[in-house]
Amino acid sequence: MNIYIIIESILVSIGATSAMTWFSYAMSESFRELYKEPVLLSFALKKTHIRLSKKSQRTWAWLIHYIIGFLFVMGYYIVWVKNILPVSPLNALLLGVISGVIGILSWIIIFKMTDYQPPIDFKGYYIQLFFAHIIFAVAATALYSITLLF
Repeated sequence: MNIYIIIESILVSIGATSAMTWFSYAMSESFRELYKEPVLLSFALKKTHIRLSKKSQRTWAWLIHYIIGFLFVMGYYIVWVKNILPVSPLNALLLGVISGVIGILSWIIIFKMTDYQPPIDFKGYYIQLFFAHIIFAVAATALYSITLLF
């Protein structure tokens, strides 16, 4: 893997994670619920009893959120390069559905492992999380497609 691919993947993941996060924040505001992944990650970190200041918890939560986005994009990249799924709008939706299921299962595990039960509407959170991952995959696919032009 060369430096161009790493930089490309970082940029694609930043754009896709930002699009997903914007959607989650918009849904959080619209439904007046806590659907903000970095905020939930920050609270989950607190429940692990790792000694961090509140500012460090928030910083780590955002960093973890973007690292996970990068890992998803690296998974997509492997799928695209190995031609398991060609880059296409329909396959972007498929990747989003798969990512949404992975995201929901991951959050269920995070909440169980940290014994964190936030005062949220879990059904609503998981539904918006599913669609947030579709937005992530569509944005990642679109941004990756743009990089193919150069």
